[in-house]
Amino acid sequence: MTLGVNKVILIGNVGRDPELRNTGSGLPVTNVRLAVSERRRDGGGDWKEYTDWVTVVCFGRNAENVAEHVQKGKLLYVEGRLQNRNFKDRDGGERWTTEVVADRVLFLGNG
Repeated sequence: MTLGVNKVILIGNVGRDPELRNTGSGLPVTNVRLAVSERRRDGGGDWKEYTDWVTVVCFGRNAENVAEHVQKGKLLYVEGRLQNRNFKDRDGGERWTTEVVADRVLFLGNG
């Protein structure tokens, strides 16, 4: 049997205010779009900032805390795991998404 590790650590800024909702079973859930940036050299040797947008999903008490205390621009530290899931879009087509399911969310700075 092969063992694996599925651990993600991110620090980034929230792209828009989170909205709290509930699953069909009543579990609180909040999605947060996190901008994670890094500086690296481009092909010409100049330093550039590159930003990736990551969807972070929070459940339960984490979801309630994030919805209550986080606004656009807030700096967050997130620990969690990667998850791929599929869903039907509005036209009935199958879509796939990769997201981070948060186990721990810390509020950093004033944002």
